[in-house]
Amino acid sequence: MTQPEVNFADALREVAQARNINEMQLIEAFEQSLAQAYTRNVEPDKRIEVHLDPQSGELEVLVVREVVEKVEDEHMQISLADALELDSGVEIGMEMEFPVDREKFSRIALQAAKQTLTQKMRETERNVVFNEYKDREGQVLTAQVVRSDNKGNWFVELGAGEAILPPREQIPGEKLTPGGRVKIYLKEVRKTPKGPTILASRADERLLDYLLRQEIPEVANGIVEIKAIAREAGQRSKVAVFSHNSNVDPIGACIGHRGNRIQAVTGELGRERVDVILWDANTREFIRNALSPAKVGVIEAQPDGHEATVTVTPDQLSLAIGKGGQNVRLAAKLTGFKIDLRETAAISDLDAAMQQAMEEGHDVPSGTAAQSAFDALFKDSRSVATASPDDLSTES
Repeated sequence: MTQPEVNFADALREVAQARNINEMQLIEAFEQSLAQAYTRNVEPDKRIEVHLDPQSGELEVLVVREVVEKVEDEHMQISLADALELDSGVEIGMEMEFPVDREKFSRIALQAAKQTLTQKMRETERNVVFNEYKDREGQVLTAQVVRSDNKGNWFVELGAGEAILPPREQIPGEKLTPGGRVKIYLKEVRKTPKGPTILASRADERLLDYLLRQEIPEVANGIVEIKAIAREAGQRSKVAVFSHNSNVDPIGACIGHRGNRIQAVTGELGRERVDVILWDANTREFIRNALSPAKVGVIEAQPDGHEATVTVTPDQLSLAIGKGGQNVRLAAKLTGFKIDLRETAAISDLDAAMQQAMEEGHDVPSGTAAQSAFDALFKDSRSVATASPDDLSTES
């Protein structure tokens, strides 16, 4: 067939480059779409093949017929006798190709091919987007805010694709502005009938983990380890840290000089408050630290049941609970324990006695309930979790 007036290969190459699509995949899609359109609209009973030379741009539309002894379907077959008149080397079972005149490419066929090609291009682009971002699930990317819809969803541009930030993945109260740039956690990429859906998040705790690693060198190099994170986006988070170097204070490393490191993190999260607490292998101590800034008393933990009962004095109870229950809720999430706070008036005396003993070498004033409780603690270490002045006063 002669060179077409329009070089389809050049046109497809330009489209492939502009849309970031594989050129050969696009040419193959074009060949398939034109073959389907021509079969459907011009010669529906025949087998059609289309070939486009990517170099010359030459386009061939061919009718393919099988060589047989006796023809049963004249659209799909050709007799051996007729075939030998055209090519003396053919044999039964071979296929012969017959070029179609260009004038036969009807307008409706080309239009149908264009529509099919458009669909193929869209599918190819979707696959490119899916494959690129599926491999990047779990990463933090910088995205540009594009628009919002009437359902409260925000859409951000990642480059080759667009991600959605549904209300549940947004930082409550944060005001996004079209054109602005934000960091997002790429939570999930999945295929749908309408193309890939890319789910982004700014509320996920793993975004906070990433920011801490970015801003704190000791965390990035593994000297300070982030053991657990509990987050209520836009309001407050708790981060449990541990140092693998006895000379490095994990909390100080995270806070930074005059709080500069933690402020850089919170600044990216809309001034969300981030509490850094010390992780402890001792469950009771970890729970105690997690409930800070409240000072709590005796902690009874059940490792198998993941439940803990914590006694708190009246003056510390509201602090332990936190606004709307936030402090105890975050502590429970951080430690993995269900925490039951129980108010008691006896803890303060015991704590005061223990504190004073540590400061004065166990020299506690005699004749007090606190003295009895404190003495019992040192007689039997197993009573640490349960001793109270009321329980032990009868022993004296």
